[in-house]
Amino acid sequence: MLSTGKISKSNIAIFFFLMMCTGFLVSRALLSIGMVGLTVSSLWGVHPREWLKNKWWLLGLVWVGAYAISGVWSANKEDWSAIAQMKLPFVIMPLAFALLPRFSTKQLVFFTITFGLMLVSGAGYGLFHLFRDLDYYIQQYHQAHVMPTPVYGDYICFASCIALYIAWAIYMFPSLPSNGAKWGIGAIIVFLAVYLHILASKSGLVDLYVLLVLLGFRMAFTRNRILGISLIASIPVIFYLAFNFVPTFHQRVKHLDYTFYQFRHGDKSGACGDLARLISYDISTKIIADHPLIGVGAGDMLDEMKVGYTKWYPEVKDDYSKLIPHNQFLTVALGCGVPAALIYLIWTFLPLAAIRKNRESFFLFSAWFILFIQLMIEPYLEGQFGTFVYVFFILLFKMIADAKKAPEQIQNRSAEA
Repeated sequence: MLSTGKISKSNIAIFFFLMMCTGFLVSRALLSIGMVGLTVSSLWGVHPREWLKNKWWLLGLVWVGAYAISGVWSANKEDWSAIAQMKLPFVIMPLAFALLPRFSTKQLVFFTITFGLMLVSGAGYGLFHLFRDLDYYIQQYHQAHVMPTPVYGDYICFASCIALYIAWAIYMFPSLPSNGAKWGIGAIIVFLAVYLHILASKSGLVDLYVLLVLLGFRMAFTRNRILGISLIASIPVIFYLAFNFVPTFHQRVKHLDYTFYQFRHGDKSGACGDLARLISYDISTKIIADHPLIGVGAGDMLDEMKVGYTKWYPEVKDDYSKLIPHNQFLTVALGCGVPAALIYLIWTFLPLAAIRKNRESFFLFSAWFILFIQLMIEPYLEGQFGTFVYVFFILLFKMIADAKKAPEQIQNRSAEA
């Protein structure tokens, strides 16, 4: 299904796309190699002056540079080095995607089907373990643990990746070449949506439901009002069915109810994950107020937070519950200062400049909004997998929106390739 004849630049890019996706599921090293390979292949033969045309990349260099410079006042150089390295994809990937040639529909269909099968296999891995020892894992869900997942057990990134893939598959659906391919992708979408309810990752389900709401509104205002309203109205029905017939989902909701109970009764132990988030927000804002201009240094974020826990929340005893702020904007402000966080905020919203009144822009906004939710509830870009999911999907959807906005420019790049 790839282009025939000599190996084209677009074929090489699809190869590295799939290498990154494989690495995301099973190998950190392979993920990094795929990113570097995509970048080298995209930049090969391109004059550096073309790089300077990418405003999003240039602005990203500023806030990433703040992480790098903060090493000067970070006492913990080891943590600073690890955290700074996690930001390298923002230095290379925007350039790589900006200089990619135009992909054919066959190439994108091949990528969509192959990546979908990878995710199905990853979901199957977890389901195998779940059903092999169902009673044990049901009990684990009662304690806020989940079934095994790929991505080294990072179920949050895996779940958000699945939700974003579902958005991509829905976008690609009209381009599928046959009824068989449409039935196949449709089955993958349904399977992964059901899996998200069995996995019962709160953030992943929020991502999925947000996507359904956005799709419902789009249908209601552009195509079929009844179908759109029905899609939105189906969400509480899906929730009810999952609560009553999916035991892992049921246990997750019960634990969430327990968390609210603990919140109402003033729990400050940090033992409940959602309450631990709120505590991290409180501590980090107090520390940011003391270091507003340059932050505490990216390497010292966790160390300073632990001092804050001891000072303001001595009830939190377990280091596992002592977190950096579970909000990416607060994290940037904590490590690098409020000015860097403001630049990062502008950078976050800049992809929306590509939005137009078309289908591609709708899916770009949907992906952006799903990822924005993750930024609000997780230090999403402080790890390799969250960084990959963010930069890969925002650039993937931005690529199709930019292609729709200026097809002649994309076609010229394709001819050069």
